[in-house]
This record gives sequence, structure tokens and C-alpha cells, in this order.
Amino acid sequence: MMFESKIVPMSDRFHLVLLIHAHQPVGNFGHVLEKAYKDSYLPFIELLEKHPRVHMGLHYSGPLFTWIEEHRPEYFTRLKALVSSGQVELIGGGFYEPILVSIPPEDQREQITRLGSYLEKHFGRRPTGAWIAERVWEPQLPSALAAANVGYTLVDDIHFLSAGFEPEELFGAYIAEDRGQSVWLFPGQKALRYFIPFGKVEEVITYLRDAAAVHPGGMASMGDDMEKFGVWPGTNAHCYKDGWLEDFFAALEKNSSWLRVSTPGEYIADHSPLGRADLPTASYTEMMEWVLPTRVRQRYHAVQKEFSARPEILSFLRGGSWRGFFRKYAESNLLHKKMLRVSARIAAVPMRHSSSKANDELLQARDMLLRAQCNDAYWHGIFGGLYAPHLRTELWRNLIRAESIADRQSAATLIPHVELLDYDADGAHEHLFTASEYQALLKPTDGGTIAAFDFRPAAATLINSIQRRPEAYHARLREAAKTAVPGGVASIHEQTLVKEPGLERFLRYDRWARHAFRVLLFDPARTQSEYETLDLQEDPGFAGGAFQVKLSSANDAQLIREDELKFTAKAGAPAPRLSLAKRFSFGPAPNGCEVGCEIGLKLKNSLGKPIAVGIESIINLLAPAEPDRFFETPKGPENLRFSGTLPGPLLRMEDGWQRIRITLHAPGAMEFWVAPIETVSESEEGFERVYQGSQILAIWHPPLVAQEPWFARLVWRIESF
Repeated sequence: MMFESKIVPMSDRFHLVLLIHAHQPVGNFGHVLEKAYKDSYLPFIELLEKHPRVHMGLHYSGPLFTWIEEHRPEYFTRLKALVSSGQVELIGGGFYEPILVSIPPEDQREQITRLGSYLEKHFGRRPTGAWIAERVWEPQLPSALAAANVGYTLVDDIHFLSAGFEPEELFGAYIAEDRGQSVWLFPGQKALRYFIPFGKVEEVITYLRDAAAVHPGGMASMGDDMEKFGVWPGTNAHCYKDGWLEDFFAALEKNSSWLRVSTPGEYIADHSPLGRADLPTASYTEMMEWVLPTRVRQRYHAVQKEFSARPEILSFLRGGSWRGFFRKYAESNLLHKKMLRVSARIAAVPMRHSSSKANDELLQARDMLLRAQCNDAYWHGIFGGLYAPHLRTELWRNLIRAESIADRQSAATLIPHVELLDYDADGAHEHLFTASEYQALLKPTDGGTIAAFDFRPAAATLINSIQRRPEAYHARLREAAKTAVPGGVASIHEQTLVKEPGLERFLRYDRWARHAFRVLLFDPARTQSEYETLDLQEDPGFAGGAFQVKLSSANDAQLIREDELKFTAKAGAPAPRLSLAKRFSFGPAPNGCEVGCEIGLKLKNSLGKPIAVGIESIINLLAPAEPDRFFETPKGPENLRFSGTLPGPLLRMEDGWQRIRITLHAPGAMEFWVAPIETVSESEEGFERVYQGSQILAIWHPPLVAQEPWFARLVWRIESF
């Protein structure tokens, strides 16, 4: 049933402001973009063309726009017609969809200016508003936006409620100010976000009609993803085949006697702000829950459930801030700090004559940096891409290339050198080894391991794995394994879908970060299968404890740790003491480079039983099923999901996509234990198993004697072809 009523005077008409956001991340697969275009972006525009009285703001991120421009240029023609008619207002923002508060101010301006210039070039109008990626707001944003000539943006109602606004105050726009600079703010309403398109059309109209009765001349706004109209599971059939979206647009037009559907700019042109909005740090409700550490998130969710019928209480409940992802996921923090370093490195290179080759290279490096600020791989929720190796890798590749250009233009930095610095801002010093062929980050505080290794000739980051952690949604996966998944269409936040059966058996949790050259001391009775299932029970102090740096130079570093060897101690007897020295060496090699790790063990007193010694490699060559990426074995090539034992002392891997070969040489090692690192994470399509690299343990069984040193060595040789 559609609702109609007598014509309301224009000044008393209620306004609906829709701002629909379409985005695909840097590095996403072409077939994913093609499907999203077919299932969502194209049919959405086709329906808009049929309903000219439905006005709205549309935002497309730069990566998506450039893909459409190259592969579907006819879409630009149709979109330009909608813009020219005034039905659609294109919204700006950061070109590569960064979280603005996480990047330097000069990068903020360039990101926003670049998308504004792009829209002006292709559609004839420079945007006056900006979409804020993931609606991540911090109080200093008004001045940053105003500096880039942004006049308005949209955040969520929770931003306002957290600042003490009453729900009935959210039917208009406000002014946010920082240091004398201001922007308009639209409060997007969560109720509309969930109604559209998951409620009935009649429910949406009733909600708007009730609001109009209480707030004549007022406004309700909503900002959300275009992908929810066709890309999210079940929504293509729901929105287009079953006609929900056309029915919705028709209902909006049918109720135009009292309801005006406006673009954000149209609304601002005819109205005044309701007052100031001084908002705290916030994002949308789900994001602020996702960022919480897992145990805290579980308690937070329980409190939400307890007060689910008390909206006046729920408005006081919100989770953490987006920056909390840097604490929750060390991999995100490391990527972010790499980005900040590269930004500073590029900014420090002086610009040369505009026509010079060096300047052109520097502009390319600048573009690579901006690409690497794309937000998706920095966080994890239903949509975040931290668990997606192809998205992480694309950002790393851009940063490696950009940093290499900056280094080439600063000749002194081409000489191998080491820097002592707190690279990842965790309060402890790391050692960063840089040369033209490589860059390696050594973390003495985490077992004296290599946290990142960039092979510059191929712009390949070789470790690039992720620690398997408990996630709050893993409990739902275990429950889903026991029950059938119901049918129907629900919000993506309420579904439990599973891409393959039995995923719960892959819920394993690492004791240590997935760094390379970790030394594992363990009982020789342990097996490869126990290594794969993370039940090796290695000595924790030597595996993950802090090492003292005795010496470091441009090409090497020497570290040591003395501690008790706890797992060998007999009941009631003191644990034997062991000294473990590690020496790293870095240098060029034909067509590439080498990194070596030599260890020396020395017992202070005799052991009660023998031990096994392993030096662990973590290497991620990405797509495990592709035939051009494999382990070399006595039986022939094995794909990257290989699990088992391979003979020492040599193990070879090849990656035809990145065109690199890696040889692991462990003189005297009896064998290599190999196992895939696979996470189970949640995406918009459901729970999925993702290959995050391989853990490879070179193993020795040393005849340790008190006061007599024993040595072992593992060398990576990396070469391009």
C-alpha cells in the first residue's frame, strides 16, 4: 500500500537526503568489479533514470571511477546526463578513499583535490561536499575539510547521540567547526540504513511520514553503500528481480505532495543549519564495535543485547575509535607506519624542473603513495580487507616502489645502511636495514625476528602474513556448524553464511606474530602435524622474548638472549640455562640478494634430555592454487597449500607472477616442515578460509654439550627472473 495525502506547502515539506556511496579498493580483482558493476552500479543508475523526481547525492571513489572510465565508459555518459539534469549531485572525498584522519595533512588535501579535479574534468562540476571514508570522524576534521574547499559531509546519528544530542534533534543539518573553519554536517539515520532496503517500502514511508508530522519542514538523511543494492548476498534479486528498489523510488515520487527527495546541495541552498555540532571521535556503530579487542567486544555485545529494548541507554553505548585497529592488529599498524614513512621520504625529496625525468618519477611515487592510503587493508570488520592478502599486497607494492624512487633520488641512501628507530611506534627500537635490493625490519623485542622484508627489484614483500587470532565472530561460526542457515534477505550485519563446510576446524591461534627467523626449541618427539596445529610447545622465552643487540652495522646485526630452557626441566630440578646468539647478515647476490641468520647455542650446564632446534621462515607468495607459484619437491612442483616434510638442506620456491625465486639453505638441517597459514575470517559473502603464506621450519637435532657452542645457519637467497 502506498501513502498519499494533500499537497503540503513547499516550506513545510519534509526532505529526504540520500547520499549513496560506491567504492572498490585499490588492488581488487577485475572480475569482482565487473560483477559489482553488473549486479549493482548499472541497475541502480538504470532505475534512477526511470524516476527523475528522485534526487540524491552519489559518491564514487577514485579506484572505481577509473575502472569504469576504462572498462565501461558508457556509464559516464549516463551519469553525466543525470548530473546535468540536476537529479544527481556527485560528491567528492579522498580520491583513493583514505581514512582522512590517518594520513598527513598535505596528503589529505591532495586526495580531496584530486577527486574534485577529476569530477570537474569528466562531469563539468566541482563537488562542494565530501564523503568521509567509513564515516570516521575526529574533531579536527572541519579545518582539514575546509582547507580543501569542502562545504559539507555526512556522518551517522551515533556521532550526534554520543555528543549529547536527543534523537528528535537529528532532523536537520548542523555546523561543525574547528579553529574557525567549518563545514555542514548531515546526521545519517541508522533506522533508515536498516530499513533501506531490508524493511518493507511501506515501513520506510511510514517512518518518514511520522517524522514529517513531528518535524514539518524538517529533513531525514541517510548515507550508505551502493553495494547493498545488489552486491551484498541476496540483494540483487531482492532489489531488482523482486522490485524493492523500483517500488521504493515509485513510493518516493508518489508521496511528493509532502516529501521532497533532495540532493545535499539542494537542501543546503534552501535551509539554514540548526546550530553547532561539536562531535567526538566516532564512526558508524558497527565499526566502533569491530575495533574493540575480541574479549572486550564480546562483553560489549552482551551489554548491547541486555539493553536492546532501551534505546535511551543504547545511545550512551559506543565502542572504540578507528585508530584502535593499529593496536588490535600489528599488521595494520606496520603497514600504516610504512605509509607514513614513505610519505615523509617523498616530501623530503626536492622537486626539480617540471619537465625533468626525476620530477616525473617523483609524481609517480606520489601517486603510488596515495594509492597505498586506500583504507580497506588497514582494518577488519565485515567489509575491511586486512585479512585479504591481495589488498594488503597491493598497498605494500605501491609503497615499496614509491620508497625506492625516493631513495634513488637521494643518492646517499642507495648505500647500504641501518637505522635505529621506533619504526612501528610501540615504544621499542627496531633496526631497519636498507639497500638498493632490499629493506628488512628487525625486531629485537620479538624473538629477534624479521617483521618485514621487501625485495625491491620485484616490489615484493615476502613475509606479509597475519597472526591468527580469536575473533568475536568465531563463536558464530562454531554455532553455524551445528545449525542450518535460514533463508531470506537480512542485513549483512545479521547473516551467518559459510563458503565451505568444516571451516571451524581451521580455527587455530598463533602464539607469536608471523615474523621470519624465529628460533623454536622443542622436544624432538614432536611432529610436523603438531607444528601445523600449533602444538609444538616450543620454549616461549627464546621464541618470543626480547634479545639484546650486541652490535649492528650496515650489513649485519648480532643479538643474544640468556635464559632458562624451561621445557627441558625435570620436576623439582632447576632449569638449565642457555645462551642463544643470533647474527643476521644482509647483502647483494646475483639477480637479487641474500639474508642469513646464524645461531649459536651454548649450554651453561647439561641437559636432562635432547632438544630439537628450528629456524622458522614465513613466506607468502599469495594465490596458493595458481600453477605458477609452487614449492619444488622430489615429487615435482607442489602448490602453496602443501603440508608435509621435505628433505634438507635446500628448499626452493618460485613465484611466476612476481617473477622471483627463493632458495632456503639450511646446512646440516635434516628436513623442512611445511604447513600453510590459513585464517578464517568474515566477509560480506560469509566466512571464508584464506591462505596467508606458509610456515617453514628448518630442523636440526644438535648434540649439545655443556660449555661447547653449537652453530646452525639459515640463508634466504632471493632472485628475480
